[in-house]
Amino acid sequence: MKAISKRAQRISPSPTLALDAKAKAMTAQGMDVISFAVGEPDFNTPDHIGQAGIDAINQHFTRYTDASGLPELKKAVCNRLKVNFDQDYQPNQIVVSNGAKHSLYNAFAALLDDGDEVILPIPCWVSYTEQIRLLGGIPVFVETKEENDFVMVASELKAAITAKTKVLLLNSPSNPTGGVYSKENLQAIADLCVENDIYVIADEIYAQLLYDGLVYTSIVNLGEEIKKRTIVINGVSKSYAMTGWRIGYTACDAGIAKAMGSMQSHITANPCNIAQKAAVTALNGPQESIEAMRVEFEKRRNYLVERVNAIPGLSCRTPGGAFYVFANVKGVFGKTLRGVKVSTSTELCDLLLNEAKVAVVPGIAFEAEGYMRFSYANSMDNIKEGLDRVEALLKEAK
Repeated sequence: MKAISKRAQRISPSPTLALDAKAKAMTAQGMDVISFAVGEPDFNTPDHIGQAGIDAINQHFTRYTDASGLPELKKAVCNRLKVNFDQDYQPNQIVVSNGAKHSLYNAFAALLDDGDEVILPIPCWVSYTEQIRLLGGIPVFVETKEENDFVMVASELKAAITAKTKVLLLNSPSNPTGGVYSKENLQAIADLCVENDIYVIADEIYAQLLYDGLVYTSIVNLGEEIKKRTIVINGVSKSYAMTGWRIGYTACDAGIAKAMGSMQSHITANPCNIAQKAAVTALNGPQESIEAMRVEFEKRRNYLVERVNAIPGLSCRTPGGAFYVFANVKGVFGKTLRGVKVSTSTELCDLLLNEAKVAVVPGIAFEAEGYMRFSYANSMDNIKEGLDRVEALLKEAK
């Protein structure tokens, strides 16, 4: 048989999903595993949103819709972006897709040709790198500093720009670090992007999960020139606990939106119309569940940060958003634990899973060796028990 495509061979599977799958398999075998691995809210989708999906089924709303999304959903997206973030868009600038990951793929596909460079601050979410490579782009990593809360500053961006730079990927709040870009920093970054005619893909999926009174600033609010160069990525998965419903969306220049809609019409056609109806209700209906979830996440974050910083060999910054703590584990390197001399984050996470039955994602999955990511999208009881296990095991390190 002839080989599969070089494109397919270049892609690595998601380490976070692989780790979660292993943890679930261990649980299925009767093991008591606590997972800090996958980033999805542990809350249920609010009942009124679920009922909207049920109503759509009962009303036989089960046929194809417009490839780029229901007109009423596009209108609801525009309204929510205006109310929440003061972003002004029209329905013809919105493309609704099968989750924010699909929206990201559409954005990269619309902008990248072979050899185009994408500046990617690291640590970063695992799928950015793979999607860029899949589409022929070249990821250019910019290593951020822990003391800056893993947020890229304008001088670091400037140093990475070349004649081949086409796109900057910004994720604020960040997965995996929870870092949040300030308005002043974003303005300096926006000025550089306009000056060098660089597109921005702004992944804002965690924008409603901010803590310590932080107010979100989007780069698109910093002038028309940067707005027309920016594709905003958002969706209902994190804010409304709707990960499995698979509804994401982009907001951008109408010409780019038209191109993405055309591509989507040939690749997937419309996202699930039942899920779209539920998303309309999510965006237009009561919003109190978001704040209730955010408040609970903040409590968990505070506890997790305090505990991590008290565990021998670990330390962490206090993240400003999302639901992750990115812990520095370099203090464990060189030590022996259960007969293993730990030298990588992968070795440490394997030990935690096999010996303590705790799943944590190694930093190398996010292009950042020496760290590991805890997701606090889990119950407080599980967080406490999981950290007790981590602490007990790491106290054995010599």
